[in-house]
Amino acid sequence: MVSHSEAQDFKYGRVSKEELQEKVHPSFPEANAAILYRDNYSHFEYNKQDGFLLVSEFHERIKIYNSEGFKNGTRQISLYKDGNKEEKLNGLRAVTYNLEDGKIRENKLDNDDIFEEEQSKYSDVVKFTMPNLKEGTVVEYKYTVQSPFLGNLDEVRFQERIPVNKAEARYYFPEYFVFKMHTKGWHKLKIDESIKNRKLNLGTSFDRSGGNKFSVRQSTARNRSIDFKENIYEVSASDVPPVKEESFSGNLDNYLTAVKFELSYIQYPGEPLEYVSSTWKDVAKTIYDSDAFGNELHRSHYFEDDLDEVLADVSTTKEKMLLIFEFVKKRMTWNGYMGYYAEKGLKQAFKKQSGNTADINLMLVAMLRYAGFEANPVLVSTKSHGIPLFPTRNGFNYVVASVDQGDVGFLMDATNKYGQINLLEERLLNWNGRILREDGTSDWTTLSPSKPAAQNFMININMGTDLHATGTAQSRFTGYSAMDYRKNFQDLSAEDTKAKLEKMNQGIELADVTLSNLNKVYEPVSLSYSFEPLTAIEQVGDKVIISPLFHLALTENPFKSEDRTYPIDFSCRRKNRYIISIVIPDGYQIESLPESTIVNLFDKTGTFSYRVNKSPAGIQVLCEQAINTPIMGPEKYQELKKFYNMILEKEQEKIVLSKI
Repeated sequence: MVSHSEAQDFKYGRVSKEELQEKVHPSFPEANAAILYRDNYSHFEYNKQDGFLLVSEFHERIKIYNSEGFKNGTRQISLYKDGNKEEKLNGLRAVTYNLEDGKIRENKLDNDDIFEEEQSKYSDVVKFTMPNLKEGTVVEYKYTVQSPFLGNLDEVRFQERIPVNKAEARYYFPEYFVFKMHTKGWHKLKIDESIKNRKLNLGTSFDRSGGNKFSVRQSTARNRSIDFKENIYEVSASDVPPVKEESFSGNLDNYLTAVKFELSYIQYPGEPLEYVSSTWKDVAKTIYDSDAFGNELHRSHYFEDDLDEVLADVSTTKEKMLLIFEFVKKRMTWNGYMGYYAEKGLKQAFKKQSGNTADINLMLVAMLRYAGFEANPVLVSTKSHGIPLFPTRNGFNYVVASVDQGDVGFLMDATNKYGQINLLEERLLNWNGRILREDGTSDWTTLSPSKPAAQNFMININMGTDLHATGTAQSRFTGYSAMDYRKNFQDLSAEDTKAKLEKMNQGIELADVTLSNLNKVYEPVSLSYSFEPLTAIEQVGDKVIISPLFHLALTENPFKSEDRTYPIDFSCRRKNRYIISIVIPDGYQIESLPESTIVNLFDKTGTFSYRVNKSPAGIQVLCEQAINTPIMGPEKYQELKKFYNMILEKEQEKIVLSKI
């Protein structure tokens, strides 16, 4: 089969009429957009003033098929900085191409439409959205990033949520910089490796700037040229299918086919070999040695008086830990910036009562240590940031606090006003975190809570002789289920709360809604309401057909694809329990009931029980669903899909009443 990308010319600016005339993607007609071409070229340049610099040149061409694909006309470029060193964006060019009256019209990106924002003390982001986007548009952009951080190569993806027709990445590394290549994903990549000779004119001596950020400083001590070898890696892929996002996907970016190069060590001529990020011990030491991390954990003078007052009458260890956690939560407000380094020092953050994630949670660690706890920071990568697969500092973008008490561990994130001990936000539940201890040791630690996200419902249904039905519901939410309600319903009016609940629970009309404990984070959230079922009861002749779970029944299988190549991420264990009592109207009798059943998913990683029984007042339905493991591998997908099909079919079975 000939690839439909082979005949195309991907030189910048040479967009063809054929590309603009294409109405749908040839292989994936449902696609809203496609990457026609992606190219990354990373290499090292040298000048006498700066020494070696890492230069990455990017070029991308995208086809937009419909309005749903317009979002692919927006681009964000992250630029790293540290002290007086920073990455520089050069040569940004971007054009929108449209076919008008048979001619190709170009709209160039205006400088006024390029915006730069500070993400944190260590990174900025440049954003732009292409002009004049239409159905059928092709957009193209290219730019260069020049970096003094010689090991800071971003991951290059060969797969996306839209098709990728052709993608290439080329890496040219002088022999002094030894990189390890890491690949992920299941689509096959073509990888070619070669070596060539190069000559470099030097007016410098080799030196390093410390840590794992290396540079070469100018010197008049030597002036000579050297011959060296250059290691070349050429990676490519064609006709890469999109990854479809399904329920419980977590962050799909973790599973897309990609290449990442990690700087392992540096050895300049005549200099000793120096490892950069070869072990977690090295990573932990580098982070702890930073003034914005380890040194901050040793300072307590700025909070001692306030904390002593908070703990003055505390009698138990558990109460002390909780009071410290709540004190930081109440005093500090997260400024929206993530990171594991303090921005301007914890003392200043404490005074301003605001800071980034590190300011707040490193402060929490310092206070816990001051109070006598064995407390340590835990590095975390949020779900949107990816999974750190090898020893690295850049693989993390968040930090939380931990306390060890014997065999029991406690995790805390004081940036979240609705947070509890051992209940981190779901965006942080990205496999494991890396706990860093002061002695230089580090270990993986689980981030998932031991208790499930639980929902408990008690429903009572009364039916009159005219078959008009009314119901009341009492429900209770704990764990992440409670956290979701707090985030989604906090500060809503009674009218907006009712409207949102009716949207969440199709087929009922609500009244008398009461939502309790939204501000009491250590109490279950309680919800009560009365309702009229609109679709669950149907009269057919002299029979009454009832959907016994009413608005709580599963209406579709969340897993629809034929297969799945990435894990199923439930974030945490989950448990739902429904008890429904139905009062039969006078003059009717039970003709048939669904059969009761109990089903276990492989090794009881999931369970489902469903029982329908006659009761003194009529009928009682008891239904329980549980997912007992947060993450399942893709090899479990087919059985999990069948499990949910079974639940769907069972919960759609009917109760039949007939006239006496």
